[in-house]
Amino acid sequence: MPLDLDAVGQQAGPVEVGWDSRDVMLYALGVGAGQSDPLKELDLTTENTAGVQLRALPTFALILTQLAKVRPDFGDIDHTKLVHAEQSLELDAPMPVEGRARIAGRIESIADKGSGALVTTAFEATDAASGKRMFTARASAFIRGEGGFDPNRKSGGQRPAVPDRAPDIEVRVPTRPDQALLYRLCADRNPLHSDPAFAAKGGFTRPILHGLCTYGISTRVLLGELGAKHLESISARFTKPVLPGEVLVVQGWRGNDSVAFRTLDSSGAAVIDGGMLVPA
Repeated sequence: MPLDLDAVGQQAGPVEVGWDSRDVMLYALGVGAGQSDPLKELDLTTENTAGVQLRALPTFALILTQLAKVRPDFGDIDHTKLVHAEQSLELDAPMPVEGRARIAGRIESIADKGSGALVTTAFEATDAASGKRMFTARASAFIRGEGGFDPNRKSGGQRPAVPDRAPDIEVRVPTRPDQALLYRLCADRNPLHSDPAFAAKGGFTRPILHGLCTYGISTRVLLGELGAKHLESISARFTKPVLPGEVLVVQGWRGNDSVAFRTLDSSGAAVIDGGMLVPA
């Protein structure tokens, strides 16, 4: 069965998941915290340093959507042709370093993009004890070869380009050759990021880095440069795969209450583009 166009509105969950400080610290290490200087980001990587309070990087919330495994089914598609295309996150409050949440997923839309289809799934998390909403996340997957089903399709809107001036923030961030092997321990065991044979089926010369790893790296760097610990929202588009060991360049442009951003690889090509971060 190909892509199921009737899957819009399909739901999964809610499923209850729990986490603790170990999960929070492992995620921080997975997105490079402490990599350049082990003493620099101790509030993300340690729970017992004098005078330092452990906190969760806001994008840790996305790990919970993966732990819950509440992505509704949208057909028997070829997963070697599926790539993570867009991701957004809206937080109602800072992520706690431990807790339990109930998470549900719902397919919001399936759009014809010509060469493929864009499937957007929304995830909503509520605190398991109080029922209070914690965050909403949206993930869009592009599936090559599944387009052409909508004769009335219109070109989708493009994310705004970054300002036409030098960035206010520009930080070089080396990644580790084994970055994907470390990050996969944070709940994403997709073989695309570890199995050379599976990666080859997708047209890659070797396993690639998780898009959400690059997303988390970018978030961590930008918040650090802004002197902020939390965020209200973040959204961005994935535009090019990243190989582990790549040197990334995170660029940001300050606005009144937000930061437009993109992340480049060592060739200068954007791997994340159209980004917008609103610090809390």
